[in-house]
Formats: sequence, C-alpha cells, structure tokens
Amino acid sequence: MKQLLIGSLACLAMASAFAATEPTEKDAIAMAERGAAFIKAHGKDEMMKKLAAKDPEFVQGELYVDMRDLKTGIVLAHPINPSIVGKDLTDVPDPSGKKYRREIIELAAKSGKGWVDYMYKNPVSGKIEPKTTYILRVGEVVLEAGIYKK
Repeated sequence: MKQLLIGSLACLAMASAFAATEPTEKDAIAMAERGAAFIKAHGKDEMMKKLAAKDPEFVQGELYVDMRDLKTGIVLAHPINPSIVGKDLTDVPDPSGKKYRREIIELAAKSGKGWVDYMYKNPVSGKIEPKTTYILRVGEVVLEAGIYKK
C-alpha cells in the first residue's frame, strides 16, 4: 500500500511539473512585450530576422511570436510556418469557419492589444487545437503570441 501511495504521488508530481512547463497567458503577454521592446530598440526588420531564425527568446515550444502588417494583413514573419510569410490570409478562416485574422487586425487597430480565440495547428502535437492569442500593436505591425487551451 505504501509503495502504491508513493508511486501515485510521484506520478502526480510529474504531472504537476509537466503542467507547470506549459505556457500560460502571462508567458504569451511577456513574450509579445519582449518583442515590442525589441522592435522599439532595433526595428521591425531586425525582429523579422530574429523570428525567421527561430530565436529562442521568441520561440519556445508551442509558444512563439509571429508578426503581421496592420494595414495589409500580410504576414511579415512566422517562425513555425514560414510558407505563409508575405501572404495576406486575412479572410482565410480557421477550421471552424472563424476569420480570426480579420479579428486580430481589427482589435489591434481599435484597442492596440487583447486576446483572440480560434483553432490552429499546434506545432508540438501536430493537431488542430483551440488557441488563444495575445495581440499587441507596435506602430504599424501586430505581434501575436498564443497558447493552446488544454
């Protein structure tokens, strides 16, 4: 019985440790704010280079920053899916039909920051999962850092 209890506690501790390593909303906000500070200090072109290089400051497992142009909606940098860079996907819906990119642009233009929910492919699991993304306007670009809802 004692070994069963110890084994159960060990499994619980491992599960808690794993859950603690999953990114949180605070992590997403902090990463977007780091990106904003970097853009203000070095410019958007340098940020685009950092994202293209998958700099660990802005890419940590399933949490990463991507960047789009506020006026055109064109993806300027995406460390996980570089094939969409240079494309305007504003009106391409997610698998549930939601035009979330349009919502991101509208929220950034109106409020400068906030959260948008949608469905997206998780780069760690490879599955389409619910995601919430923190968006932050920096001049004429929008930084996006999202987490997958478990």
